[in-house]
Amino acid sequence: MTRVALAFSGGLDTTVCVPLLEEEYGYDEVIGVTVDVGQPESEFDEAEETAEALGLDHYVVDAKAEFADLCFDGVRANATYQGYPLGTALARPVIASAILEVAEEQDCTGIAHGCTGKGNDQLRFEAIWRDSDLEVIAPVRELGLTREWENEYAAEKDLPVEGGDGGKWSIDTNLWSRSVEGSELEDPSYVPGEEIYEWTEAPSDETEEIEIAFEEGYPVAVDGESYDPVDLIQHLNELAGAYGVGRTDSMEDRMLGLKVRENYEHPAATTLLNAHEALESLVLTQEEREFKQQIDQKWSKKGYEGLVDAPLVSALEGFIDETQQRVTGTVTIRFEGGRARAVGRDSEYAAYSAEHASFNTETVGKISQEDATGVAKYHGFQRRLANESIAAQSDEEVELATDGGEE
Repeated sequence: MTRVALAFSGGLDTTVCVPLLEEEYGYDEVIGVTVDVGQPESEFDEAEETAEALGLDHYVVDAKAEFADLCFDGVRANATYQGYPLGTALARPVIASAILEVAEEQDCTGIAHGCTGKGNDQLRFEAIWRDSDLEVIAPVRELGLTREWENEYAAEKDLPVEGGDGGKWSIDTNLWSRSVEGSELEDPSYVPGEEIYEWTEAPSDETEEIEIAFEEGYPVAVDGESYDPVDLIQHLNELAGAYGVGRTDSMEDRMLGLKVRENYEHPAATTLLNAHEALESLVLTQEEREFKQQIDQKWSKKGYEGLVDAPLVSALEGFIDETQQRVTGTVTIRFEGGRARAVGRDSEYAAYSAEHASFNTETVGKISQEDATGVAKYHGFQRRLANESIAAQSDEEVELATDGGEE
């Protein structure tokens, strides 16, 4: 008997994949695997009900802790892509790994997803799965299916897909972010209303300040209360979301070259990333901060691609680990006008001295202000030389033009 594991949500795409895997690909049995990375309970209810209606063996894997840990690795790397925190991108390799583990435990010979050939997720899933010996199958992509065809096929087969197409919007939710796309949002000029948001209230004039504690770059506490990563993210999603923090309307450049409009909500992610950067600005030297921007950008790109286990990422994290040893301390964040703004930071590793920076002290340790005179004279010296030579050459050209070049 041949068996295939299907990444299963209970939506239209994955539901039609079940009979297609049997009819078109010849598998004797399909098992569904749903991975919990912080979706709403209603999504699991839908998946369970649909699996039961299909007579499908259904496995649910709780991977929230693994996902939260990866998100916090992303905090240490200040991970964003084109202005928004990585949520869906970081969730995919966690989901793919969990499905692969079930597939191997259940002696499957194939593993499948319901992604189209236009998006990023097909690449992120398959990057993990192609490390195995299992046959990788993508029915929607390989058979060139459209939503119209899927709906007709589902009706013909009497498949349980009531509302399984996700409704008006295409929504992806996990602990770290909630993305909304499709429908009117495909028009870049369309201005969405408040109805697309669930995690964030409309920004108001109300404000609140909280204190976030970090240990070696990892968030560990809010207002003095310790949380595990999952609970900390959930707590800040509610707290920051109430002030409208973490909304992004993005024209996103996908890996395959398509430009797609996405709307995101990410209140906890925005809050933690802003706080972390504020603490780094206090404890890291100028050279470290400048170089780490390059490291963070590379980490974020690999995270977006779903390649967080690449050798390059391990190398990048060597540098990140070294710098984060000093990123321990607290940051005060103020929620105001839809923003999470750092208004205070404190660390025993601060590369800063209030006494040295003060306008009320004459010296900087053993350095007097007069010592800066020599530096000031040298500052811009090459610029002055270059500008003098440019000006002299320009004057010579004008003189030649004026006398007609006779001399």
